[in-house]
Amino acid sequence: MAAKFKKATPFRLPSTDDKIEKFINYIMLDGKKNVARNIFKKTLEEIKKNGHVNPKAVWESAIDNAAPHVMVKSKRIGGAVYQVPVEVPTKKRFFYACKWIIDYSRAKKGTPMYMRLAEELLAAYSSQGTAVKKKEDTHKMADANKAFAYLAKYVR
Repeated sequence: MAAKFKKATPFRLPSTDDKIEKFINYIMLDGKKNVARNIFKKTLEEIKKNGHVNPKAVWESAIDNAAPHVMVKSKRIGGAVYQVPVEVPTKKRFFYACKWIIDYSRAKKGTPMYMRLAEELLAAYSSQGTAVKKKEDTHKMADANKAFAYLAKYVR
């Protein structure tokens, strides 16, 4: 009889939780997780250097401020394409908030990534910045197309 295989537990820093690990995975490029962890650690240090006592709380509220609640999805019905507003599930909210914050911080050039990420997180913390603007634009688009909300039952 074959020996039972015991699955190894992944290495995690003791000071992290699932959301932080997920955010680190979103930062990661080409499988370089240690680089992503260092970027996140330096980002928290940079936020602390800017006068905030608890950088993890700043990070969490920045994610909450950038997370969309409604989005539009395209649905083709009878030859016409409608932009149907749908509610965003909780896990997708976190994904979109992280994606927008990281993408817009990567788009800036000239400074190290941890500084750009800290700037974007601090801007999102104060409900400003490009990620929050993207969220507001998404909400405006959904609000403009709320006449098609009755078609949401056809959208997956």
